[in-house]
Amino acid sequence: MSPSTLLNLLGFLNLLLAGAMVFPLLVNWIYGEPHGRAFLFSIAVTALSGLLMFLLFKRSPRDLTFRDGIAIVAFGWISAIFFGALPYLFTGTFGSLADIFFEAASGFTTTGSTVMTDIQKNSHGVLFWRALTQWLGGMGIILLSLAILPFLGVGGMQLYKAEVPGPAADRLRPKISQTARILWEVYLLISGVEVLVLLAGGMNLFDAICHTFTTMATGGFSPRN
Repeated sequence: MSPSTLLNLLGFLNLLLAGAMVFPLLVNWIYGEPHGRAFLFSIAVTALSGLLMFLLFKRSPRDLTFRDGIAIVAFGWISAIFFGALPYLFTGTFGSLADIFFEAASGFTTTGSTVMTDIQKNSHGVLFWRALTQWLGGMGIILLSLAILPFLGVGGMQLYKAEVPGPAADRLRPKISQTARILWEVYLLISGVEVLVLLAGGMNLFDAICHTFTTMATGGFSPRN
Protein backbone atom coordinates (compact mmCIF):
# COMPACT_ATOMS: atom_id res chain seq x y z
CA MET A 1 0.00 0.00 0.00
CA SER A 2 1.30 3.47 -0.89
CA PRO A 3 0.70 6.07 1.89
CA SER A 4 1.45 8.85 -0.59
CA THR A 5 -1.23 7.66 -3.01
CA LEU A 6 -3.68 7.25 -0.13
CA LEU A 7 -3.16 10.82 1.11
CA ASN A 8 -3.26 12.23 -2.42
CA LEU A 9 -6.67 10.67 -3.13
CA LEU A 10 -8.00 11.58 0.33
CA GLY A 11 -7.08 15.15 -0.51
CA PHE A 12 -9.10 14.88 -3.70
CA LEU A 13 -12.11 13.57 -1.75
CA ASN A 14 -11.79 16.49 0.66
CA LEU A 15 -11.94 18.91 -2.26
CA LEU A 16 -15.18 17.26 -3.42
CA LEU A 17 -16.59 17.51 0.10
CA ALA A 18 -15.65 21.19 0.33
CA GLY A 19 -17.50 21.76 -2.95
CA ALA A 20 -20.60 20.09 -1.49
CA MET A 21 -20.48 22.48 1.48
CA VAL A 22 -21.07 25.40 -0.88
CA PHE A 23 -24.73 24.39 -1.23
CA PRO A 24 -25.73 24.81 2.45
CA LEU A 25 -23.79 28.08 2.39
CA LEU A 26 -25.98 29.28 -0.48
CA VAL A 27 -29.11 28.14 1.39
CA ASN A 28 -27.87 30.05 4.43
CA TRP A 29 -27.49 33.22 2.36
CA ILE A 30 -30.88 32.78 0.68
CA TYR A 31 -32.62 32.65 4.05
CA GLY A 32 -30.44 35.42 5.52
CA GLU A 33 -29.31 33.34 8.47
CA PRO A 34 -26.27 34.06 10.67
CA HIS A 35 -24.14 30.99 9.95
CA GLY A 36 -22.40 32.21 6.81
CA ARG A 37 -18.99 32.48 8.46
CA ALA A 38 -19.34 29.01 9.99
CA PHE A 39 -19.93 27.44 6.59
CA LEU A 40 -17.18 29.50 4.99
CA PHE A 41 -14.76 28.38 7.69
CA SER A 42 -15.83 24.75 7.21
CA ILE A 43 -15.26 25.05 3.47
CA ALA A 44 -11.89 26.73 3.97
CA VAL A 45 -10.58 24.11 6.42
CA THR A 46 -11.80 21.18 4.31
CA ALA A 47 -10.58 22.64 1.02
CA LEU A 48 -7.19 23.70 2.40
CA SER A 49 -6.53 20.28 3.95
CA GLY A 50 -7.58 18.63 0.71
CA LEU A 51 -5.45 20.91 -1.45
CA LEU A 52 -2.37 20.39 0.72
CA MET A 53 -2.71 16.59 0.66
CA PHE A 54 -3.41 16.59 -3.07
CA LEU A 55 -0.40 18.75 -3.92
CA LEU A 56 2.15 17.58 -1.34
CA PHE A 57 1.67 13.85 -1.85
CA LYS A 58 2.11 12.24 -5.24
CA ARG A 59 0.34 9.18 -6.57
CA SER A 60 2.34 6.09 -7.30
CA PRO A 61 2.56 5.38 -11.06
CA ARG A 62 1.55 1.74 -10.49
CA ASP A 63 -2.08 0.62 -10.57
CA LEU A 64 -4.03 0.58 -7.34
CA THR A 65 -4.07 -2.77 -5.56
CA PHE A 66 -7.07 -4.20 -3.74
CA ARG A 67 -5.37 -3.26 -0.45
CA ASP A 68 -5.06 0.33 -1.71
CA GLY A 69 -8.76 0.32 -2.56
CA ILE A 70 -9.79 -0.94 0.87
CA ALA A 71 -7.60 1.68 2.60
CA ILE A 72 -8.82 4.59 0.46
CA VAL A 73 -12.49 3.67 0.93
CA ALA A 74 -12.11 3.13 4.70
CA PHE A 75 -10.14 6.31 5.35
CA GLY A 76 -12.26 8.19 2.82
CA TRP A 77 -15.41 7.58 4.85
CA ILE A 78 -13.64 8.43 8.11
CA SER A 79 -12.33 11.65 6.56
CA ALA A 80 -15.78 12.55 5.21
CA ILE A 81 -17.33 12.09 8.65
CA PHE A 82 -14.59 14.12 10.36
CA PHE A 83 -14.71 17.08 7.98
CA GLY A 84 -18.45 16.71 7.43
CA ALA A 85 -18.89 17.37 11.14
CA LEU A 86 -17.26 20.82 10.88
CA PRO A 87 -20.48 22.69 9.95
CA TYR A 88 -22.13 21.30 13.09
CA LEU A 89 -19.09 22.31 15.14
CA PHE A 90 -18.70 25.86 13.85
CA THR A 91 -22.45 26.63 13.92
CA GLY A 92 -22.74 25.37 17.50
CA THR A 93 -25.54 22.98 16.55
CA PHE A 94 -24.63 20.45 19.25
CA GLY A 95 -23.20 20.82 22.71
CA SER A 96 -20.64 18.02 22.58
CA LEU A 97 -18.13 16.54 20.16
CA ALA A 98 -19.74 13.13 20.60
CA ASP A 99 -23.07 14.47 19.31
CA ILE A 100 -21.36 16.30 16.44
CA PHE A 101 -19.56 13.22 15.13
CA PHE A 102 -22.54 10.95 15.82
CA GLU A 103 -24.80 13.09 13.62
CA ALA A 104 -22.21 13.32 10.85
CA ALA A 105 -21.55 9.57 10.91
CA SER A 106 -25.27 8.79 10.95
CA GLY A 107 -25.74 11.06 7.96
CA PHE A 108 -22.98 9.79 5.71
CA THR A 109 -23.68 6.15 6.57
CA THR A 110 -27.45 6.79 6.06
CA THR A 111 -28.14 5.13 9.39
CA GLY A 112 -30.76 7.72 10.26
CA SER A 113 -30.29 7.77 14.03
CA THR A 114 -30.15 11.31 15.37
CA VAL A 115 -29.27 13.19 18.53
CA MET A 116 -31.00 16.34 17.28
CA THR A 117 -34.07 16.98 19.44
CA ASP A 118 -35.84 20.18 18.39
CA ILE A 119 -35.03 19.89 14.69
CA GLN A 120 -36.95 22.91 13.41
CA LYS A 121 -35.11 25.37 15.66
CA ASN A 122 -31.98 24.88 13.54
CA SER A 123 -31.11 27.06 10.56
CA HIS A 124 -32.05 26.08 7.02
CA GLY A 125 -28.37 25.81 6.14
CA VAL A 126 -27.68 23.28 8.90
CA LEU A 127 -30.76 21.22 8.04
CA PHE A 128 -29.84 21.27 4.34
CA TRP A 129 -26.32 20.03 5.11
CA ARG A 130 -27.75 17.35 7.42
CA ALA A 131 -29.97 16.06 4.59
CA LEU A 132 -27.23 16.43 1.97
CA THR A 133 -24.84 14.20 3.95
CA GLN A 134 -27.37 11.39 3.64
CA TRP A 135 -27.86 11.97 -0.08
CA LEU A 136 -24.11 11.85 -0.67
CA GLY A 137 -23.76 8.78 1.52
CA GLY A 138 -26.69 7.07 -0.19
CA MET A 139 -24.82 6.68 -3.46
CA GLY A 140 -21.38 6.93 -1.94
CA ILE A 141 -18.76 9.65 -2.15
CA ILE A 142 -16.36 7.03 -3.49
CA LEU A 143 -18.66 6.36 -6.43
CA LEU A 144 -18.79 10.10 -7.02
CA SER A 145 -15.02 10.24 -7.19
CA LEU A 146 -14.90 7.23 -9.54
CA ALA A 147 -16.63 9.31 -12.19
CA ILE A 148 -13.77 11.84 -12.01
CA LEU A 149 -10.65 9.87 -11.05
CA PRO A 150 -9.81 8.74 -14.62
CA PHE A 151 -9.18 12.39 -15.51
CA LEU A 152 -6.47 12.28 -12.83
CA GLY A 153 -4.95 9.16 -14.33
CA VAL A 154 -6.17 6.86 -11.56
CA GLY A 155 -7.78 3.49 -12.23
CA GLY A 156 -10.88 2.91 -10.14
CA MET A 157 -11.62 -0.82 -10.27
CA GLN A 158 -10.10 -1.54 -6.86
CA LEU A 159 -12.01 1.36 -5.31
CA TYR A 160 -15.19 0.06 -6.91
CA LYS A 161 -14.63 -3.45 -5.55
CA ALA A 162 -13.96 -2.07 -2.08
CA GLU A 163 -16.99 0.23 -2.09
CA VAL A 164 -19.76 -1.87 -3.65
CA PRO A 165 -21.36 -4.49 -1.39
CA GLY A 166 -21.91 -8.07 -2.51
CA PRO A 167 -19.71 -10.95 -3.66
CA ALA A 168 -19.20 -9.54 -7.16
CA ALA A 169 -18.76 -5.96 -8.38
CA ASP A 170 -20.71 -5.97 -11.65
CA ARG A 171 -20.11 -3.28 -14.24
CA LEU A 172 -22.74 -1.60 -16.38
CA ARG A 173 -20.07 -0.47 -18.85
CA PRO A 174 -16.54 -1.68 -19.67
CA LYS A 175 -15.01 1.30 -17.88
CA ILE A 176 -15.66 1.82 -14.17
CA SER A 177 -15.85 5.59 -14.66
CA GLN A 178 -18.71 5.07 -17.13
CA THR A 179 -20.51 2.81 -14.65
CA ALA A 180 -20.11 5.41 -11.90
CA ARG A 181 -21.45 8.17 -14.14
CA ILE A 182 -24.48 6.09 -15.14
CA LEU A 183 -25.28 5.32 -11.50
CA TRP A 184 -25.01 8.98 -10.55
CA GLU A 185 -27.11 10.07 -13.54
CA VAL A 186 -29.89 7.68 -12.51
CA TYR A 187 -29.60 8.84 -8.90
CA LEU A 188 -29.88 12.48 -9.97
CA LEU A 189 -32.77 11.76 -12.31
CA ILE A 190 -34.85 9.96 -9.69
CA SER A 191 -34.01 12.68 -7.15
CA GLY A 192 -35.23 15.36 -9.55
CA VAL A 193 -38.45 13.48 -10.23
CA GLU A 194 -39.11 13.09 -6.52
CA VAL A 195 -38.62 16.81 -5.89
CA LEU A 196 -41.20 17.57 -8.59
CA VAL A 197 -43.67 15.03 -7.19
CA LEU A 198 -43.35 16.46 -3.67
CA LEU A 199 -43.81 19.99 -5.01
CA ALA A 200 -46.92 18.84 -6.87
CA GLY A 201 -48.19 17.43 -3.57
CA GLY A 202 -48.00 20.83 -1.91
CA MET A 203 -44.63 20.67 -0.16
CA ASN A 204 -42.44 23.78 -0.27
CA LEU A 205 -39.17 23.65 -2.24
CA PHE A 206 -36.82 23.44 0.76
CA ASP A 207 -38.71 20.58 2.39
CA ALA A 208 -39.10 18.81 -0.96
CA ILE A 209 -35.36 18.86 -1.60
CA CYS A 210 -34.43 17.80 1.95
CA HIS A 211 -36.98 14.99 2.02
CA THR A 212 -35.76 13.84 -1.39
CA PHE A 213 -32.18 13.73 -0.13
CA THR A 214 -33.14 11.62 2.86
CA THR A 215 -35.61 9.26 1.22
CA MET A 216 -33.32 8.53 -1.74
CA ALA A 217 -30.72 7.40 0.79
CA THR A 218 -33.35 5.65 3.00
CA GLY A 219 -31.96 7.61 5.94
CA GLY A 220 -34.89 9.71 7.09
CA PHE A 221 -33.26 12.97 8.24
CA SER A 222 -36.41 15.10 7.91
CA PRO A 223 -36.13 18.87 8.45
CA ARG A 224 -39.36 18.66 10.48
CA ASN A 225 -39.90 17.57 14.08
